[in-house]
Amino acid sequence: MGVKLQTLTDPKKRAMLLSALYIAQEQFGWLSPEALERVAGRLGLSIGQVRSTASFYTMFRLEPKGRYHVQVCEGLSCYLAGGAEPIVDHLVRRLGIRPGETTKDGTFSLEIVQCLAACDLSPGMKINDELYGCLKLETIDALLDDLTQRAVER
Repeated sequence: MGVKLQTLTDPKKRAMLLSALYIAQEQFGWLSPEALERVAGRLGLSIGQVRSTASFYTMFRLEPKGRYHVQVCEGLSCYLAGGAEPIVDHLVRRLGIRPGETTKDGTFSLEIVQCLAACDLSPGMKINDELYGCLKLETIDALLDDLTQRAVER
């Protein structure tokens, strides 16, 4: 057993992986296969290491998403606080898309996730990197109206 643990992976490169994935996603809008390959090459990691890390975390997008990526939590705390189902049903009617889809104009995409790590704000959802909690349908409507207006102004 002459192989030392340090020679198996460089911990500094591995530690930079999450930051590199965030930067790539911000730059390209999502983590395409090409973006993952660039991260792997830059850090000297295998594409498998990079892809498995990116696919593990819900904050990384492996497919193009809408300008406003809506994630609705269906974890236990959110379920007990009224659940994701009424929120998702409302968003489906309001946006005209189902979970996993993007609106035709590319403004909104909808996804159901297991946990947003904000159980004290249940029920919760995230739009891009902004967390919203203790949701009511009226609050969601006002938020969507505001985001739709912003999209039109651009």
